[in-house]
Amino acid sequence: MEQNENLIEDNDESKALNVTETTEESEESDAAETIVEVEIAEPDGEKKKKGKSFWREMAETLILAFALFLILNTITARVKVFNVSMQPTLKQGYLLLVNKLAYKFGEPQHGDVVVFHYNGIQDDDYIKRVVGLPGDLIEIRGGVVRVNGSAITEPYIADVPNYSGEWTVPENELFVLGDNRNNSSDSHQWGTIKMDWVVGKAVLIYYPFSEARMLSVDNFVYTAPEAGSK
Repeated sequence: MEQNENLIEDNDESKALNVTETTEESEESDAAETIVEVEIAEPDGEKKKKGKSFWREMAETLILAFALFLILNTITARVKVFNVSMQPTLKQGYLLLVNKLAYKFGEPQHGDVVVFHYNGIQDDDYIKRVVGLPGDLIEIRGGVVRVNGSAITEPYIADVPNYSGEWTVPENELFVLGDNRNNSSDSHQWGTIKMDWVVGKAVLIYYPFSEARMLSVDNFVYTAPEAGSK
């Protein structure tokens, strides 16, 4: 009987141990599950942070792009050549970059190519070459253009002018001609333009790409005044 009781007690202790082990295993399992749940929750937070970071970077990029556009639009203009008055220098379809600040911080020079509002009308833009500055005397006779008595050499023109005339350029105004001299509406027909009408100086042909280049005034050359000229 005592042996049976011992067996019963041993069985009870074994059961108690099993229950304890099972409880511990269950707790460890629950803890493991809890840890797993926590580990799964962390990437969700990271994804939210990454999502916020993406939209923030996108907003900053758009704001920067808009600011750059405003700056470029303030200091430059993009224009398209629609007529033939500046051929062969500028042909129809050419796209030009215009420096709108060129004459805010500097003065126009002989040979500059300028864009201006014809008669000050905002939506009517012309592009011509500066031949006369304020105070200049312009003479055109026999196919030769003279500035203050000095003939100028112009290798960029399509043909020598077949008209004649004499003009004195007033203060704050410019005398402009098209390079296609005999197919251009310019100062030889309607007089000088006001500086207030000038949009800016054309500095670059950027399309077509094969013709891309800076617009230079190096070819505007004076010759010595002829004897007896004014």
